[in-house]
Amino acid sequence: MTDLKPGIESLKVCLIVDDEPAIRKTLAITMEGEGWTVRACANVEAALQAAAGETLALAFVDLRLGTASGLDLLPQLLKLQPGLPVVMITAFASVNTAVEAMRRGAADYLPKPFVPMDVRQAARQAVALRAVERRSLETQAGALLESRSPAMQAVLAMAQRAAASDSSLLLAGETGTGKGVLARAVHAWSQRAGKPFAVVACPSLPTELLESELFGHAQGAFTGAYREQAGRVAQAEGGTLFLDEIGDLPLAVQAKLLRFLQDKQYERLGESQTRSADLRVIAATHVDLQKAAEAGRFRQDLYYRLGVLVLTLPALRERMEDLPALAQVMLGELAVQLKRPGLSLAPACLPLLAAHPGPGNLRELRNVLERAAVLTPNDELQPQDLSLTPASSAPASSEALLSLERMEEIHIKRVLGLAPTLDQAARILGVDSATLWRKRKKYGL
Repeated sequence: MTDLKPGIESLKVCLIVDDEPAIRKTLAITMEGEGWTVRACANVEAALQAAAGETLALAFVDLRLGTASGLDLLPQLLKLQPGLPVVMITAFASVNTAVEAMRRGAADYLPKPFVPMDVRQAARQAVALRAVERRSLETQAGALLESRSPAMQAVLAMAQRAAASDSSLLLAGETGTGKGVLARAVHAWSQRAGKPFAVVACPSLPTELLESELFGHAQGAFTGAYREQAGRVAQAEGGTLFLDEIGDLPLAVQAKLLRFLQDKQYERLGESQTRSADLRVIAATHVDLQKAAEAGRFRQDLYYRLGVLVLTLPALRERMEDLPALAQVMLGELAVQLKRPGLSLAPACLPLLAAHPGPGNLRELRNVLERAAVLTPNDELQPQDLSLTPASSAPASSEALLSLERMEEIHIKRVLGLAPTLDQAARILGVDSATLWRKRKKYGL
């Protein structure tokens, strides 16, 4: 199978963000000596502009940037460049803060004072760590895409043929079926593989911010727009823009997206300058867009424009031939993540997993395995560790029966009350953050 890597790993552009000229110079000289192209910045604004303008392979960020904080800059950088290895620079007294930065996504920290050898070592370790994580994701993606199921094989064959085209592609299927994985695979199989792959989760933002996320905004375009920002369209130049759960895109933004799909032109929010971009759009949805269009919730003309090519991914229950391999790969990933190399699945677990309806599909399967691996001290997971009840043995009392919808509402409310963050609640429920947002909105939670 074709390599899934997007081809940007060969780019060696290093961002350095520090308000001390001497530190910037030391880092720049060291990294240039290692063959890196350096972008040195003294403040947050310059750093964000650099991150929005080109693909980065590494960043050094000082925790203290004058009156600003590198800790606040970190999530903004990772939003612009997901997966970017960031090394936080810190004085000895703030090592605890640097550790907190690593919890938030930094790859490593570099305490002051340091010498060039320390810089080189930190850079190599950070890049190597992200490379391991990428290979891990590629291993899992390969398992998801190397299917024994005739239904999934047919989808993959069509996807590989579609990759040669620049036409818009619509991926349909239930939540958790692997639409995001397939979108990345199509990008990797295409002639745009060496260019960026940008993602917009359509349900995650209100209308105004979602438009800005897509097309960017000028300074002062709305409250809180303190600086101009390039949108995901600009960041995906030459590559692929993936619109996840496009069925939740507000009608006002749908009209602007339609215009962009037709002539590849757009304006940033708050400015009149017309811009253009060369990219491919892949969209994903778990809802029937045709029915949504008939109900007036989705533009019919946008549906036809997006649906030039439509691929529907089968649910896990429709590709049970893949269950053993998928479970093995996911458990292998968990073994590395949890530092439990002996982790395995007892053969008796597979029939139980196969009997489970699994509405969350691949995402739910991983959630079930992760929960069992975290809570079970034994290396070999047993059926009772999976916390699943076969449908045939479920209680059938006629008292206090609830609808599935009501049971879902109660369960989500309970998890939200127990989980410390929304991200952790989504993981416990086996859904992504966009799905959880939609469920909370539905039930008023």
